[in-house]
Amino acid sequence: MILRMVVVVLGLFLLSAISINGVSAHHSYLLTVQQLRAGLTKAPSMPQKGFILIDVRSAEEHAAGFIPGTDLNIEFRDIQARHRDIGAQLDDHLVVYCQSGHRSNIAAETLADLGYRHVYNVTGSMNAWLAAGFPIEPGRR
Repeated sequence: MILRMVVVVLGLFLLSAISINGVSAHHSYLLTVQQLRAGLTKAPSMPQKGFILIDVRSAEEHAAGFIPGTDLNIEFRDIQARHRDIGAQLDDHLVVYCQSGHRSNIAAETLADLGYRHVYNVTGSMNAWLAAGFPIEPGRR
């Protein structure tokens, strides 16, 4: 009985240590503006920027335009196979977005399952970004 309680408590602790958080399009925009002012969007660097921004939409959707400061485009279905392409440590902050938030939520859960501890999903993703009137960059990556 005591062993079972220890396992349950340990399991709850581990679940609380690895979580997926939502970040609003507005907050993402403020981070992007900060990057633009600091001149960091052209050469993103984890230590300078503090997070890695990943578009998990298809290459065609990405080519139509993306959030400024996006570091990578990895389709959500490929996240598990290509997560090492991100070049992140398990303690790095990863922010993912798609068109509506559904695929990025799947990608965020996959990244958390792989052991990444700080994964954020842009709530509403590109739809929320565009609805707020925030700028996008034309696809060229």
